[in-house]
Amino acid sequence: MKNRLRELRRQHQLTQEKLSEKVGVSRQSIIAIETGKYDPSLRLAFKIAKVFDCTIEDVFVFSDEEEH
Repeated sequence: MKNRLRELRRQHQLTQEKLSEKVGVSRQSIIAIETGKYDPSLRLAFKIAKVFDCTIEDVFVFSDEEEH
């Protein structure tokens, strides 16, 4: 799943560490999400979207084509 996490984090002047603290995960988890190595749980996706005051769809882009 693609995402705009790095872009949004930079727009809001948040480090990976600060974002990780706000959503309750490790900095390594934020790195893994940003690089597309890890898809967050629905709960975590909601928490991330809430930090940026936007919808999950504004942060994460789902594509069925990635599954094939």
